[in-house]
Amino acid sequence: MKLDLYGEVLQQAEKLNLSRNCVKELQLKYVNISEETLYSIVSQAYQRYTKKAHSRHHSADTVNRYYQAYIDAAYTEPPGFLLRQADALSIAPALLARIILQQHLASDEKPAPKQVVAQMMKDTSKLDDPLLAHEVHLCILEDVYYGPIVESIRRSIGCEYEFKLHQTLKNYNIAFLGEDDMRERGFDKTPDFKLQIPIAVGGYVVNWIESKASFGDNENHQCYLKDQFWSYWNRFGPGLVIYWFGFIDELDTNRDKGILLCDRFPENFVRLDSADSEKQGSL
Repeated sequence: MKLDLYGEVLQQAEKLNLSRNCVKELQLKYVNISEETLYSIVSQAYQRYTKKAHSRHHSADTVNRYYQAYIDAAYTEPPGFLLRQADALSIAPALLARIILQQHLASDEKPAPKQVVAQMMKDTSKLDDPLLAHEVHLCILEDVYYGPIVESIRRSIGCEYEFKLHQTLKNYNIAFLGEDDMRERGFDKTPDFKLQIPIAVGGYVVNWIESKASFGDNENHQCYLKDQFWSYWNRFGPGLVIYWFGFIDELDTNRDKGILLCDRFPENFVRLDSADSEKQGSL
């Protein structure tokens, strides 16, 4: 995806306030962009917005105001009032639910233990207040960008695409070591797959492949380069990153340095023989 198109999509998403129905609205306008790609772009933008707005929503006065609004509405408004409050405040429903829950569980001006709050968010049936349990549960269910369900889905999708790549490599009879194999050999930072015999893609040697079930935007890509990709390159040589939901084309600038970007496993690859493998080095 070209940077100009990405910027346009992001601008349209922000005009829609990154709402829970944002992706459906964007699909009507950008029919040639997959739902998964649009969701990933909006989700990343929402995560950045949530981080920037964190202090605004967590000041003592604001938290007390949110909790008082919950108390006032608890027995006067129909079910779903906490979700409606989150929409009115432009805050993630699951985040508002967490704030209210923390205040409810606090005692003697002592904050509730984080692990207790986390357990209650994952299982609201443990709450002693059925009304609050229902409202928190509803916020978690309806939140499409934040919260324990979203995190579980994100991890599941990550595993799904990693397995997809695993099966693709097996189908092509490409020998590889997985993360567990490499950790057993003492490596800490490891790509998803280390090829035992390198392949060539577009004239570039590939020793390892990393699977990312997301869209590659600038902020996340730069973080990955710093925290992961260059470390892999330093230890294993050149490699390939697959952003399954696409990436900003202009970010693919490190091919000559040894990091290629793709949005799928390349079908037109060349197998390198064992002699080439020895030159590249092996585990």
